[in-house]
Amino acid sequence: KGAVGWQRLLVLRWLWMVLPFALWGTAMAAMKPLLTGATPLTIAWMRLLPAGLLLLLVAVLSGRSLAVAAADRPWLLLFALVDGSLFQGLLTQGLGDTGAALGSVLIDSQPLAVALLARLLFGEAINPVGWLGLLVGLAGIACLGLPGPLLRHWLLEGPQLLGDHAWSQGELWMLGAAMAMAVGTVLCRYACRHTDALVITGWHLLIGALPLLATCLVRPVLDPAAAPFWPAWSGVDWALMAYASLLGSGVAYGLYFWFASRGDLTSFTSLTFLTPLFALLCGLALLGESLKPLQWLGAALALVSVALINRRRQLWEPQP
Repeated sequence: KGAVGWQRLLVLRWLWMVLPFALWGTAMAAMKPLLTGATPLTIAWMRLLPAGLLLLLVAVLSGRSLAVAAADRPWLLLFALVDGSLFQGLLTQGLGDTGAALGSVLIDSQPLAVALLARLLFGEAINPVGWLGLLVGLAGIACLGLPGPLLRHWLLEGPQLLGDHAWSQGELWMLGAAMAMAVGTVLCRYACRHTDALVITGWHLLIGALPLLATCLVRPVLDPAAAPFWPAWSGVDWALMAYASLLGSGVAYGLYFWFASRGDLTSFTSLTFLTPLFALLCGLALLGESLKPLQWLGAALALVSVALINRRRQLWEPQP
């Protein structure tokens, strides 16, 4: 009975670890139609501010103190500006300007940057099996997000096959967002050294929303032709925004940074490779879409990559 109970706890922990990436995969789809009625920065602050308040409320109800240790405050401010303001601003801008599925591949490539930073700053071992897993994961999200002709003819035609529209400014925004989140994931550990991770995550979302909110307040004053501060959304649009904020940010970031503040960063962030898979499965279940053979291959590669990265020590140095 003890062994069975332990296995159930491991399965439950794994499900909680995977949940943030499932929520992110669906939140991206929820935010996309909102860009027709609001600016990217409006969606960014509306995603962060309620999520931060939600996490701080949960912290209070669970008996945690909202105080941040003095030694953690500079790291919290940097964490909020990089992973809150910069990441969300770049992400929403890229979501509106992305001309091809390449953008989603770039945003989900951040485990590569996290692995390098974790190796340099925390001495996390990667070894050849881990690097293989990272490359397999990158290939998996490429198969999930990129069009088939691009992958079939890449070796023959190279980057010119992308065309001007496919590799657009939107993809550069997404690449910047991926780098900002990778740096933010590492900064989380420094900000949580003396303060509870849930409290730090809540404050980082709240503080990160303020520069975005201030920009949206000032822009209509400086430019009368700018979009209005408050979007004219329908009830469905507000429901999508609530989902992207409370679940796609509040719950997702609360869990993500709780796990990222402890344990192996490389292994945990490798689950990011599953994000586009969850987005496709959502379309499969809710919209009746079907996966193409290339996408099935990408899903298999993503799962293999996660297994390789999480078992890299055992596979590279098998125990006698």
